[in-house]
Amino acid sequence: MKRVEAIIRTKKVGKVVTALENAGHPGLKFSLIESHDGREVEKYQLRGRTYRADLVTKARIELVVKDAEVVGIVNAIRDAAFTGEPGDGEIYVHSMENVISIRTGVSGEAAA
Repeated sequence: MKRVEAIIRTKKVGKVVTALENAGHPGLKFSLIESHDGREVEKYQLRGRTYRADLVTKARIELVVKDAEVVGIVNAIRDAAFTGEPGDGEIYVHSMENVISIRTGVSGEAAA
């Protein structure tokens, strides 16, 4: 099993969720995060003062998939989140040792 974690633009969440549903994987976890990617910091002025926009709001989507599904899921996320501009995000694939359902006690790929 693998845990797929995608950090994407917030405006792309709907497209990514639809792409995952179409790929047969509707279950996911979603959260908003603040990100700083090391690029030049954006500055803006408000009422005569200069401010720095160090952090950018991004969306984090996480899901657990079977090993055989990883390539299809990663491609679905990448295609749906792609703009070609800096800041499109990243996809991380992590190995998972086990998953256990709290409610049923089922473990392994059956619980994923």
